[in-house]
Order: sequence, then structure tokens, then C-alpha cells
Amino acid sequence: MNPTLQEAAAPAVPDEAVTPLIRGIAVLRQLTEAGGTLSLSALERATGLARSTVDRITSTLAHMGYVRLDGRDAVLAPRLMELGNAYLDALRLPALLGARADALADELDESVSLAVADDDGIRFIHQATRRRAMSLSFRIGDLLPVERTAPGPLFTTEWTAQDWKRWRARRAANPENRDFPAVPPAEHPRSAEEFARRSSRARQDGWALDDQLIEPGLVAVAVPVRDPRTGRIACAASVVSHTSRHTAAELRDTLLPRLRAAVATMEEDLRTAPRPEPAPAPSGLATWTGASKQELGREFVESLARGLTVLTAFGKGRAELTLTEVARATGLARATARRALITYEHLGLITQPRPGTFTLTPRVLSLGYPPLSRASLPHIAAPHLAALAERIHESTSLAVLTAAGNEIQYTARVATARVMSVNITVGTRLPAYATSMGRVLLADLPPADRALGPLRPLAPRTITDPRELARTLDEVRAQGYALVDEELEEGLRSLAVPVRDRSGRAVAALNTAMHASRHTLENCVDLVPALRETADAVEADLHVSARFTQVPLT
Repeated sequence: MNPTLQEAAAPAVPDEAVTPLIRGIAVLRQLTEAGGTLSLSALERATGLARSTVDRITSTLAHMGYVRLDGRDAVLAPRLMELGNAYLDALRLPALLGARADALADELDESVSLAVADDDGIRFIHQATRRRAMSLSFRIGDLLPVERTAPGPLFTTEWTAQDWKRWRARRAANPENRDFPAVPPAEHPRSAEEFARRSSRARQDGWALDDQLIEPGLVAVAVPVRDPRTGRIACAASVVSHTSRHTAAELRDTLLPRLRAAVATMEEDLRTAPRPEPAPAPSGLATWTGASKQELGREFVESLARGLTVLTAFGKGRAELTLTEVARATGLARATARRALITYEHLGLITQPRPGTFTLTPRVLSLGYPPLSRASLPHIAAPHLAALAERIHESTSLAVLTAAGNEIQYTARVATARVMSVNITVGTRLPAYATSMGRVLLADLPPADRALGPLRPLAPRTITDPRELARTLDEVRAQGYALVDEELEEGLRSLAVPVRDRSGRAVAALNTAMHASRHTLENCVDLVPALRETADAVEADLHVSARFTQVPLT
């Protein structure tokens, strides 16, 4: 939709709306549509805001941990996902149904998606994708037009005449769907009448097909998952494939019955799920924003920060909140919370299911979730490794155990400029038993699960006695770090700490390595707090990112 049509269609901004909050949301959306990174100059052009305003907004978002300023670029940061996580936690559907979708994907060896309605589009809330050369590229939070999807006709069975009118206006203004970045423009748009017929068939059949509407070769079949309490569609489950594996007719005839069986089980899960115990609401946010304003002065836009904290008031067991509950959860004055809620209603991020109660809409996922939901652990760790290398003036690395478990593989590395440096690149594999990162990861495993392999002497000091190595791993587990002194190579010392996932399992190790002439063993131990602080920062980002997504370790 072109800017003129957007302006004509957009409702007037309420008098009580918070202008800095509207501008901050615009910046986050532009960054999202750009894939997560834009220069400050490009943000200025894309939003139409003054450069000084863009600078203040990005400075505020950076202080909140929602973006990272990298030279002249603004980059979305994993912590921003806490806003989308608040919506998904409040919705409950990913937590209740995600495992069923994953199991169906494993059973069918096809991608399975869960999607909800978002006005005249659908938005993904869960993805169980198969890793193939040709695989599904949609992400959690991606918005697709209803007319080019399998779930779309299902949701239209609950549309009002006003909903159809709004859809027809949007489609007439932009039949190629150029305002939906997640899909390629439609080269040969289908008629509105054809989509109305698809909607009628979906009402009659109880399922719907997408036969290459998004792009050639992509096919999908979808079935509605109904809320047992209301009978309305809670979400739609889809099986997605490629015509090289299944035609649309084959999806209907072969996979639809199994999809329907899985959906029946999902609906039973919804029927029997106990009411959620409310998770603790965030606390002290208003105090933090006030202190940040005192610290940063004009560069911190307090009304933007306070407005964003309102979204985090929602979550598990807090799907619907009153104004009083929002103010209590955030510590904001009622008047401040009220203006933020009015602003979010205007922006379509919050709605009132009943007068006086507020709930988040799927549009909250448009705030950074799609690009961030595909971040890998090395991508998450990279800026933290860089900051650590600058702090300690030594190279830093991240590694994981290989599938066999007897080697480590480097997955991220930041090298420092020295005449004599440790020459290791991403992808390098080394024996786990003789490296600090390997020992940190082996120490986290039960002794019976440690794949040590043959203990060969790689250097004069290499531990090759299994009992001595077992004692060393027990010490590493107890002290929380590993220090390896010239066991991999003469003159090389390395120090590592674990990086743990949400369950507490060590999934990676973070280290620094240096020549023995630069640090005594005591000096190396003095670096442990810096490594641990960096690992804590990586873990914090990983835990937010992995709340509803699978974060690849490599």
C-alpha cells in the first residue's frame, strides 16, 4: 500500500497517544522489515524522523538492550524478543500445542506450522521445519496475506461483513501483496471472487489447501484448532511441503487425515489444560526508567521506555489485564499506563476483548521477532565475545561438543591483533579432553556419558591417565571453569567457562587462550570473573531467544 493510501486508511492519532512511543515502534518495525539491521541514516529516511530523534530513540533502545549500536548501524538485539514472548506466553498456544506440532512434523517428515489470525493476514506462532536443501523459510512472527495461504480461508469463515470490506479495500489497493515482506509479490493475483469461493469451501469442508499460491512449488493443507470453550478458531495447524515431494491433492488424500488426528489431540489438550498460574510480573521497571533518565539525560526518552515496559506486564497467566493491573505490574502511574495502552490500541498492538480489560494482539510479534527468531548461538554470542576480547586484550572463542562427543568444534571467534597469536578458525576441531572448552563441556556430563576417546599425549603435559582426567573433570565441575596449561600445545594456556541453556545444561563453552609468557596461572584465574560475566550475558540472550524458538548451536 502506498503512503498516500496508508495515510487515508489509518485512523487519526488519539490526542492522548504518546508520540515518542509511536516513533519508537516505527523504528523497531523498520528494523524488523530490513532484517534486523539498518544504518541510522537509513532509519532516518525510512521513518521520516529527524536524525536527532532517531539518535535519541536508538540510544534509548540500546540502553534497554533492545538494539545494539554497531558503528553507524542499529542492530536488533535478542532481548527485544521478550516483547513477543510476553504475547506468546499470554496466548499459551505454543506452550500447549508446540510439542504436538513437532511430533507431527517428525511423523510426516514435513514442516508443520501453527498460525493465528491477524486482521486480514495470518501470523505464525510456531514452526517445526525440516532441514533440507529446499526448506521452509518462514519464521515465527511472519505475516502472510490470508488469500495466499492454507489457514487464511479458515479464518475468514469467522469474518464479519466489515472484515470482508476491509480485506477487499486492502487487496484492491495492493493486489500484489507488496506490503507483506515475508512473501514474494504475487505475479498473477487471483480474483477476489476466487478467494471468496475458497472461503466457502473451507466452511463446508473444515480444511483448506494452498496450491502454490505463495510461490511455485509450495503446497500446504490446514485444519482449524478450535477453542473448546468458545468453539471459535484458536489457531490453524498446517502441513507444508513441496511439489517435488507431494502435490496438493496428495497432501489432501495422504496427510490430511493424520493432520486432523493431530488437531483432535490438540483440541483435547486445550480442553484439559489447567488454568495457568500467573508468572511473576516484572517489577521495578518504573524505578529503572527514572534512574536511566537521571543517568543519560536527554539521550534517554523516558516516555518510550516506560511505554515499552507496559507490553511486558502481560504474560503467562496474565493474558487479560485491567488498567489498574498494568499500572501495578509496571509501577507506572495510572495516567502513564493509560496513555501507553491508548497508544498501543491505536497501533493495533493491544485490544480490549471486553470494556476495561486489555490483551496483546499478534502484531506484537512484528517488533523484531521474525529476524531474531532464526538467530544461532554463535550469532547471539558474537558481540559479547567482541566486548570481552576488547576488555581483556586476548582472543575469545565459543565452541560446542561434536556429535561424537570426543571433540570440540569452534563456532565463533574474535581474534586480537598480536604478532604472536593463537591461530584457530571457526570450524576447527580439537580433542575435547585436552582443551579448556572440552573439559568444561565434558565435566557437565555424567561420567558414563563422557566420550573421551584415546588419550594421546599432544604435548609433554597432556593428561593421559583416565583416572587423573576424571578427577580433573570433577574439579572443573565444582569450580565452574577449566584452566588448561600447555596440554594441547607447548606455550599455550586456555581458560573456559560453560554457557548454559534454559534447563541449566552446558551447551557451549566460552574461552580465551594466550601464550604462557603473557599470563601466569594466577593471572589466568583472575580472568575468570570477566569470562563468567560474558557467559552470563550470552546466557541471558539465549534464554530469551529460546523461550519459543529452537536456537541452533552452530
